[in-house]
Amino acid sequence: MEKQKKSKSKPENPEYVMKLEKSYGPPSQDGFGSAVFFDQVSPDQSIEEASLEKYKYFVGELWERWGEEAWMSQWKEVYTRQEGKKHDIVTELLSITDLNAEPSVGMILNVVKDPDVAKANLSIVYDDPDVVNLRVYNLGDGGAMSGLLVVGQRSNLDTTFLAFLLD
Repeated sequence: MEKQKKSKSKPENPEYVMKLEKSYGPPSQDGFGSAVFFDQVSPDQSIEEASLEKYKYFVGELWERWGEEAWMSQWKEVYTRQEGKKHDIVTELLSITDLNAEPSVGMILNVVKDPDVAKANLSIVYDDPDVVNLRVYNLGDGGAMSGLLVVGQRSNLDTTFLAFLLD
């Protein structure tokens, strides 16, 4: 009799990630709208490298069609939570003054099905005391598409990415 191999399936996302997905959508390669990604980042990989991977995945086939140069033209870090700073993602997002990123903040916070629930879900994910690294990156193609990538990493390297990109 042949032994059955145990299959290793990916564990279900934590509840806090599933709540964020209810507000902003599950992982996708649509390159438009919003999507939530969850991963455990390798200790050998920087948060920026991991963020770029998620950005490229989110944009999907458009990355190749329009070229890396277009998609990277607007890429830059527009916010980093300083050590010891109070965790308050909504206030932190509203503090972003970068001219290219600022319009996307209002969209993330207010142009969703239920803005109050979305803000509460953002807080559950990014305001947790175990979040040790929070970054916000500006996204876009330098033309019509613009958005943000919000990244929060916990002490165990569990990392939640919120990609948001609209025209």
